[in-house]
Amino acid sequence: MAHRKHQIRVRRVYEHPTADDGARVLVDRMWPRGIAKDDLDLDEWCKQVAPSAELRTWYHHDPERFPEFARRYRHELAYPERAQALAHLRELAADRDLTLLTATRAADISSAAVLADLLQP
Repeated sequence: MAHRKHQIRVRRVYEHPTADDGARVLVDRMWPRGIAKDDLDLDEWCKQVAPSAELRTWYHHDPERFPEFARRYRHELAYPERAQALAHLRELAADRDLTLLTATRAADISSAAVLADLLQP
């Protein structure tokens, strides 16, 4: 019997959950605006894996800065607190599908997209 690879997805927190989401983990440092904690279908909030405030401010979701943002963010993920959080996400992804949730409008150029790329088997 073939072993199915687990999927890793990135979705905005404002999208409705789907049956194939698997574990739903918010990976932003700040709680998303306009959503009550009880209203978000969430397995956990892993804010320790989020980029630093300084890096987020510098990046400001400028598409031209995304490659450099991704490089700097990968560097930050080596810091102990973030490395531990990344290892936790790897453990989750090893057991089941994983959906990384972010509030950003451009999820494809977000820290969640960088994480998804790092977590792909």
